[in-house]
Amino acid sequence: MRPGRAALLLAPALLLALSACGDDAGGSKGKRDAPSVPLGFELAFAGTAGEAEAAPERSALVPLTPEELAAKIAAGNVRLIDVRTDEEVAEGVIPGAEHIALDRFDPAKLDLSDGREVVLYCRSGRRSGMAGEKLAAATGKPVEHLEGGILAWQAAGQPVEKPE
Repeated sequence: MRPGRAALLLAPALLLALSACGDDAGGSKGKRDAPSVPLGFELAFAGTAGEAEAAPERSALVPLTPEELAAKIAAGNVRLIDVRTDEEVAEGVIPGAEHIALDRFDPAKLDLSDGREVVLYCRSGRRSGMAGEKLAAATGKPVEHLEGGILAWQAAGQPVEKPE
């Protein structure tokens, strides 16, 4: 659970606890003329505590292992995008990949009309994750990326080719 969400869940309980403390300086001997918390406050927040725990957050990124990516490439219908720098790409790419460096990666300019599934990769997975978050925000759909990047791809014995 994210820290901000935890604070939101604890806020109603804190308000209730503080309201129960009350100030007895007026000599009312524990009696109150009006409730210090709006009527229905407890009911309004009664169902919210478990909701965050019950519904796990969906990630915008779907990590793929090198084997899963190899199977997708073999099956076809994949648009593989390498978001590394020009210098890194010169050292080798996954066969069939197109190159769009992260600093030039603009999801709004991607033509996604051909129906191919986009899969992103970089050197270690960090930059493809950043690009994937951008693309997911633009499309509203989860985006797949190669977990561990081309380093994991090579460690798994998958092919790399020099670009022309």
